[in-house]
Amino acid sequence: MQRAAERGPDHPMAFMMEQELFENLAESLDSAVLIHDQTIHYVNGAAARIFSVPKATLTGSRLEEYVHPEQRDALKNYLDRRAAGASERDILTIQLLDPEDQAHWVEIRPFGLAGSPGGLIGSVIRPSPMHVLEAAREAGRSLARRTLDAVGEGIITTDVDGRIDYVNTAAERIIACRRDMATGRLLNELVSLVDEADRRPLGDPVARSLEEGARIDLGRRSLLVASATGEEHSIELSASPIRSAGRDFLGSVVLLHDVAEIRGLARQMSYQASHDPLTGLANRREFERRLEDATASARSGSGGHVLCYLDLDRFKVVNDSCGHMAGDNLLRELAGLIRGQVRDSDSVARIGGDEFGMLLAGCPLEKARQIADDVCAAIRDYRFVWRDRIFTVGVSIGLVEIGHESGSTEELLGAADSACYVAKQKGRGRVHVYSARDEAVARQRGEILWLQRIQKALKEDAFELFLQPIVSMVGRVDTGPAYEVLLRMRGEDNVAVSPAEFMQAAERYHLMPNVDRWVLQTAFSAVGSGALKLPDHRSCTINLSGQTLGDPQFLDFVVDCLDRSGIAPEQICFEVRESSVTANLAMASRFIAVLHGMGCQFAVDDFGSGLGAFSSLRGLAMDYLKIDGAIIRGLADDHVNEAMVTAMISLARTMDIRVIAEHVESDTVFERVRGMGVDFAQGYAVGRPAPLSTH
Repeated sequence: MQRAAERGPDHPMAFMMEQELFENLAESLDSAVLIHDQTIHYVNGAAARIFSVPKATLTGSRLEEYVHPEQRDALKNYLDRRAAGASERDILTIQLLDPEDQAHWVEIRPFGLAGSPGGLIGSVIRPSPMHVLEAAREAGRSLARRTLDAVGEGIITTDVDGRIDYVNTAAERIIACRRDMATGRLLNELVSLVDEADRRPLGDPVARSLEEGARIDLGRRSLLVASATGEEHSIELSASPIRSAGRDFLGSVVLLHDVAEIRGLARQMSYQASHDPLTGLANRREFERRLEDATASARSGSGGHVLCYLDLDRFKVVNDSCGHMAGDNLLRELAGLIRGQVRDSDSVARIGGDEFGMLLAGCPLEKARQIADDVCAAIRDYRFVWRDRIFTVGVSIGLVEIGHESGSTEELLGAADSACYVAKQKGRGRVHVYSARDEAVARQRGEILWLQRIQKALKEDAFELFLQPIVSMVGRVDTGPAYEVLLRMRGEDNVAVSPAEFMQAAERYHLMPNVDRWVLQTAFSAVGSGALKLPDHRSCTINLSGQTLGDPQFLDFVVDCLDRSGIAPEQICFEVRESSVTANLAMASRFIAVLHGMGCQFAVDDFGSGLGAFSSLRGLAMDYLKIDGAIIRGLADDHVNEAMVTAMISLARTMDIRVIAEHVESDTVFERVRGMGVDFAQGYAVGRPAPLSTH
């Protein structure tokens, strides 16, 4: 059952979603970078050097294998703290073992991975400067200086008054001052230490360390500004007192680590996790987060805001007549057009296929109405040209005020959507401000009508199955899907109706289990009778909704259908979304385990909406990973999408899962995914959906 038209643009991206971008930065670092949980999923070249083990060997192995046995509990506690959301200043000092079982002291420092709830951890591992310093001192002053100069960390030592008596080569570069010029001076005479966000002074960590007799760590957003040049460095800094054997203070040691690349990487990943890759606008998840903040501020009496829900008019004409490439170009251009009509303080997001949201901060309703009218006029006057064809589109906008008594985010979006529906009903290209009766009007005119049509279609067999081919990219294969089963409804004029037009009502009125039963029974019957001819050992894929996975009677229904149809379980592959599984985890896990044990296959559908799919589904029996079509469509002209696909394929390989690319709509994209190592492809470049009756 296809739900492509419902697929929104929300593809929060974390490390595994854009590995190529990550590697370009990570490989340039002197520090070892790992992405891991208990298992190592990615390492850079520096990690291979610090572990003295090839990258290919490290990837897929367990981190504890390389840790001194006596300290494995400490590693486990560190990982547990990170999984529980501990501070990113949580630093672990531990011993690693090389292949000759020689122990080396290192520090493990975490960094954030956006979009990875309860999943992967980013860690930077580097030699422990304190242990290097201690070893160097034991070896003598001359050797100590040569040793410390070879260390990539900046190291500064001071006397008991805080005056510098040594600066290594790495620290000279960071503070922009030669050691002979720095000797005898205070650190705060050579540099300013401020917060990266608000430039707030962070004080003198050396003086604090000597005064308190303890290690002082600056915040993880510390910025060092060299007084001599004004050059800025994003750093991690710690200052620790040096004591004699008799525990008297001898001075302090300052450790400096330039983390500009790591912070830049974190910012890049955070941006990708919160923005729509097609338009560059905020995605739905980020928009909902901002809407929550705005609602909270309005409830506290800090002023009101206005939420706008925008639905394009006549977009489907462009998409259907010229293809998704034209549709994507139109969406990009309209996104810029909308952004140009709002104020700098306002937020614009793509929250659905051809739906946008505007959050007008601190905006009176009349001003919001004016902005919405300006957006309508700008889009109405716009002409989209595609291959000698000219199109005009429009937009309908629903407005709702956010005030002291506003409801939840979901209620606000629902109210704005209802107002937008009324605007469409009034003739499209209109702006309508929400009133309490709008939701009833929308339901009565829209969803209730669809409810009646769905019930009638179920009763009279007015649904129809279509098939879309899925081809192997590596020639003839012994197993794998050959078709996806898609659902259509015949309208009163006998024109096929896509799921996007009736699925929302089916879900609202909890009819999806009935719809899925119809699809399953019809597909099984077609396979059993030979109406749907599958190549030897190949299968067809069938989507299951979250409501259906939560139906306790559905498993028995499937088993009964398999028995009555006489088809082999291996001929069926169920497609499930990660959100559908996690919403009904207990029943979904049993459903998958039982049917997979019987021989049915399973695929993760629409993979690419974040790391949730990996963290939630890796414990379940999955055979295929279907990369979301929005990502595949952008391969031709978007290097970020290419990096995402590369990372997904790499992830799938580590889990022994084969990869399907959907929405392959041009020969260029077809050749691109073939070259990247995708196992199967599906889309207009392979074959368009056709009625089962013509198969």
